[in-house]
Amino acid sequence: MKYVLSIDQSTQSTKAVLFDEQGKLLQRADKKHKQIVDENGYVSHDPIEIYENTLYVIRQVVAEAGIHKDDVACLGISNQRETTVMWDKEGKPLADAVVWQCSRAKDIAEQYKDSSDRICKITGIPLSPYFPACKMKWLINHTVHGDEYCLGTIDTWLIYNLTCKKEFKTDASNASRTQLYDLHTGTWSEELCALFDIPKENLPEICDSNACFGSTDADGFFDKPIPIVAVLGDSHAALYGQGCHSRGQVKTTLGTGSSIMMNIGTEEKHSTNGLTTSLAWSIDGVREYVLEGNINYAGAVITWLQDDLHLIEGPQDTVDAVKNANPMDETVLVPAFTGLGAPYWVNDAKAMFCGMSRTTKRNELIKAAVESIAFQITDVLNAMTSDSGLVIKQVKTDGGPSKNQYLMQFLADTARTTVCASTQEELSAIGAAYLAGIHAGIYQKEKIFAYREYSEYHDSLDSDCYQKRMDRWSRAVHMLKNAYDSREGE
Repeated sequence: MKYVLSIDQSTQSTKAVLFDEQGKLLQRADKKHKQIVDENGYVSHDPIEIYENTLYVIRQVVAEAGIHKDDVACLGISNQRETTVMWDKEGKPLADAVVWQCSRAKDIAEQYKDSSDRICKITGIPLSPYFPACKMKWLINHTVHGDEYCLGTIDTWLIYNLTCKKEFKTDASNASRTQLYDLHTGTWSEELCALFDIPKENLPEICDSNACFGSTDADGFFDKPIPIVAVLGDSHAALYGQGCHSRGQVKTTLGTGSSIMMNIGTEEKHSTNGLTTSLAWSIDGVREYVLEGNINYAGAVITWLQDDLHLIEGPQDTVDAVKNANPMDETVLVPAFTGLGAPYWVNDAKAMFCGMSRTTKRNELIKAAVESIAFQITDVLNAMTSDSGLVIKQVKTDGGPSKNQYLMQFLADTARTTVCASTQEELSAIGAAYLAGIHAGIYQKEKIFAYREYSEYHDSLDSDCYQKRMDRWSRAVHMLKNAYDSREGE
């Protein structure tokens, strides 16, 4: 028996997931890492902790599965995407990693405002501190370094260390999210590297998503090094794992934030509605594209209720709270804790509750928080429909919050479509593992994607209720944007 190992390095934790020759999830091990938030609200991770946790979960998953480590045939990696790391040639971080959620580079983004149209034309991405180009520039400006240093996203950091500093590579899906990647040529943009003053030689080699990224013995754990043969950004990996391989198919991954992706095929199409155009992946030299919208706070809203407001002890408590909430309450939460992402792109916006009455209590606040996830996703889906001209008949969902039946039904009613919540967990890990296993000849694509299980939710809301619901959300978003615009004018 040969096994495929997948590393899913996410915002909250690092997971190692082991799959057998039939693609069945055999064992999982995970370890959380610290969320570093300073007095400025800057969000960081310790890159060394992430790498050490990666080594830990590799050992743990093999031990818990009870298999022989020599039977692990290959490795795939999925990773939190825009989180940016800077390190020296010896593999020592020059600063903590700047997490994708962090808006510390907003002043840098402002400096390039006059070039925003050109930046978007080359990369498919609206200028924003959300993306690594501005984060890299911030790190260069605020870090003591020489000329020989490395810049990259988490996939590159892991590859560099797992291969004993032999390989400095990234895959095309991760590269396409940096705001330095030319969608037309599939290479680093000379023009944008010069604009942001980021030396191209300090950036990794861009490879196909199913290339060989080197081999690893996981710091001496494996007697014989295993090849790393698939790398995908976590959202791209989930798209692949969901089987969204055809034009018009849509998935939304609900993690800390949410990535909503539509496969638009082999021809790129730029958004006019605040979405990004990125690569889905580059496989065997063929590039496929996506329209994507990202929201910063999905599962993180539930974490906020739990860890900061102490309104719940865990995500499961939201179920009873929503059930017991006053259905007539009109409270809306716009969770712009670190600005609003797609399709609004209001970087300095702040979160707010809107529409509270004297009878609004704990349950109603929790209900508004849960519903905010679906409202944000719906706005992205509506933008996708407008950009693509395609009717979205079905949305596949995955991630922890997709287990929340109220949220999934609310999304189906709000987006006016069928929601298919995957009963399989770890879709990002599955996507990376399946791509790796196909590359290694362990899996056949047609067979491995032939069977899927979903819980389906269908639109059941009448037109009047639908319109009232959407009007509440629209008013709240406009109030927030107007408040931001007024502050800008002061």
